[in-house]
Amino acid sequence: MASSFFTLALSLAAAVSSTPLSTSSFYTPAQRTRLTLAPFADNHRHGAINNSYIVVLKPDTPAEVMQNHFNFLVAVHQEQPLVDDSFSIGHVYKSINGYSGRFSRESVEQLRGMPEVDFIERDQIVRTQDTQKSAPWGLARVSHRKKLGFGTFTKYEYDSKGGEGVDVYVIDTGINVDHEEFEGRASWGATIPKDDYGVAKGANVIAVKVLGSNGSGSMSDVVAGVDFAAAAAKKKAAAADAEVKATGKTAHKGSVANMSLGGGKSRALDQAVNLAVDGGLHFAVAAGNDNRDACNYSPAAAEKAVTVGASTITDERAYFSNHGDCVDVFAPGLNIKSTWIGSKQASNIISGTSMASPHTAGLLAYLLSLYPSKNFDPEISYLFDVPNVDADQSPFVIALGSSLYAVARAALPGWAASWLPAPKESFAPLPPVPGKITPDQLKRALLQLATPNMLTDAQNAPLPAGSPNLLIFNNYTAV
Repeated sequence: MASSFFTLALSLAAAVSSTPLSTSSFYTPAQRTRLTLAPFADNHRHGAINNSYIVVLKPDTPAEVMQNHFNFLVAVHQEQPLVDDSFSIGHVYKSINGYSGRFSRESVEQLRGMPEVDFIERDQIVRTQDTQKSAPWGLARVSHRKKLGFGTFTKYEYDSKGGEGVDVYVIDTGINVDHEEFEGRASWGATIPKDDYGVAKGANVIAVKVLGSNGSGSMSDVVAGVDFAAAAAKKKAAAADAEVKATGKTAHKGSVANMSLGGGKSRALDQAVNLAVDGGLHFAVAAGNDNRDACNYSPAAAEKAVTVGASTITDERAYFSNHGDCVDVFAPGLNIKSTWIGSKQASNIISGTSMASPHTAGLLAYLLSLYPSKNFDPEISYLFDVPNVDADQSPFVIALGSSLYAVARAALPGWAASWLPAPKESFAPLPPVPGKITPDQLKRALLQLATPNMLTDAQNAPLPAGSPNLLIFNNYTAV
C-alpha cells in the first residue's frame, strides 16, 4: 500500500508540473487562520463513509502549488499512523480540480488550513432513486400534449431517426448491455468501484457503473463516473470535429448523460456536473424521492443539468417526487416499464424520479439527433406546415413559424385552417445552420417545448411553491 501511494502521489505531481518532484524536504503549507478554514461538509442525509473524503482545490491553483500539495500528502503518509491500513488517494478528478481518498481527521484539518483548498466533503452514500412496482405508460405520455385516453394510452409516436448519432452515458448501477431492447447499441464504458469490472468500448448506450448491484455506493465514485463521462464525451466530440474537417461530415451528433441517483447535498458532485455541461455533455438528473426541496440534494441541485421530477399517469406530481426551484421539468415516473437484469428479455416495473430522468435524457438524445429539423429547431426560423393546434397548446411550434401565415394556420381552429392552402415545400433562404447545439440551448429549448400547466398535486392542489408546471414533450404530435 505504501509504495502504491507514493507512486500515485508522484504521478499526480508530475501531471501538473514538468519540474521533478523532490521528496528530500516536505512542503509546509501556508496556513489559513481559524476563521478562514476551508468549508467542510460532514452531515449527509443517507449516511457518511468513515475516513473517506473528497478534497477540491481552487480552480486557479498554480502547478507548483499543486506539486507542493501532493508533497504534503506524502509527508502526512510518512509521519502519521495509517487509517485502517488504507491511507490512500482514491480518484484524481479531471473535471473538478480535486481528488478523493482515505485520511485521518487530523490530516483533514491540516488540509482545510491550506490556502489552495476550496472545500472538503466527507464521502457519503448515494442511492438510486426508485421505489415500487406496477404498470407501464410513460412513452405514450411524452408524445401527446393532452391527458392520455383510450386512444393514446399505448400509442407512442416519434421520429424513427430520433437518437441516431448520439451517445448516452448511463451513470448508476450499470445496464444489461445484452438486452434485446438495445439491439447491440449498448456497451460498458467504465466501472468505477474497484471490486467490479468493465471494458471500454464506444456505443450509443454506454454503461458507467458507479453504484453496487444493491443500488448504493459512494459519492467519490459517482464524481469519478461523471469525470469519466465528461472526458469520454470530449474525446468523441474532438474525433467528430476531426472527421468533419477531413470528410465534411460526421455521424456523431453529441453526448447525453443520465444520473438516476442521488444523495445529500454535495458541492463536489454539483460542480462536476456543471463543468461536464460546460464541456458539452447534455445532462439529465433525478430530483429525488423524499417529497422535499430538491435544492438540498445532489446532483439535483446542479443548476446546469436538467433536473427532473416525477409525474403520474393522471398528470399529478408523484407523491414521492422532490420539488421546488431546482426542479426544471417533470416526466413520467410512476409505474414505468424498463429493461432489467437476468435475461435478454427481462423487464421490471419501477417508480421514482430515477424513471423520470431517463425519459428526459432520452428526449434530449432524441432532439439532439434531430437538430436541425422540422420537428425540432430552436435556433433557425423557417416556413413549414404547422400542425392544427390551439394557440395555447403549442407555443413552441408557433414560435418556430417565421411568418404571420404560419402563425395564423396554427392559431385558427382546425375547420378554418383546413381551408387555407398548405405552405409550399420550397422554403425561404435560411441563415447558416449552426453545426452544434449547446447543452444550455438544448435545455432552454426542451423547457420551451414542454407542455405547460398540465400538472397538479394530489386532490387537484397546486404544485409546491417554486415547482415548474412543465411536462416533457417530444413535439411529434399536435395533441
